[in-house]
Amino acid sequence: MRAGYGARALVYLVLGGLTLAAAWTGGQTEGTQGALASLKSAPFGVFLLWIIALGLFCYAVWRMIAAWYDLERRGDDDEGLAKRAGLAVTGIIHAGLGVAVALLAMGERSGGSGGAQNWTAKLMSLPFGKWLVAAVALGIIGAAIHYVLKGWQRKYERHIRVTSTTRKLDPALRFGFVAYGVVLGIVGAFLLVAALQADPSDAKGIGAALDYVRGQPFGRWMLGVLGLGLLAFALENAVEAVYRVVPRLQGPDVDTLKDYVESKA
Repeated sequence: MRAGYGARALVYLVLGGLTLAAAWTGGQTEGTQGALASLKSAPFGVFLLWIIALGLFCYAVWRMIAAWYDLERRGDDDEGLAKRAGLAVTGIIHAGLGVAVALLAMGERSGGSGGAQNWTAKLMSLPFGKWLVAAVALGIIGAAIHYVLKGWQRKYERHIRVTSTTRKLDPALRFGFVAYGVVLGIVGAFLLVAALQADPSDAKGIGAALDYVRGQPFGRWMLGVLGLGLLAFALENAVEAVYRVVPRLQGPDVDTLKDYVESKA
């Protein structure tokens, strides 16, 4: 679990740093794959990619186990089962990301806007493909709303052990969730447009979505804010790598950020 959050932290650290640099210098924006490709060219880059891939696989296994054994105490009612299914889906997604990073480490590169357009075109070529793409788009938009609400309503605090460090970092963690949700929402919106127009070229990966933001009025400022937000999301994952609470494993006696905030209300 903790290795998985650490891997995610490294991914979004690189992505956020490149996004902030693009806002500052006017350089090229990058998506997740582009950011990791940049990491590959750094000293020990291939080694770091393998570490990230392994961490993502660990995260995937953790999500699957948490869903099966209900380690986060979601419950067995309809709502709880739906949340546990969501955990399993995120596990599958991160397993796929782990495979992509491993392939990148071995010399194969894919992703970016072209990657998004390619797999969108493949989905659209299937029976009911337009509806499949729309379903994926709505799923991404739903995930975006989930992240924004999780940050805005501070739902993540029940999973974080309270310490002097986590109390100080709490505003940044909140900002990170909201910013990441906004980025996902932009990607999902473009994919939904691609489905409605039946045109795969309308689909955009994270890098192209960020480039679209930069093209708007005050775009470089907005891109800079999103870059800072992605860095904050990297920090959030790093905090979870160290301070994450697993209710069924650690019991009810662990004080969380939620407990601290409620005690001060």
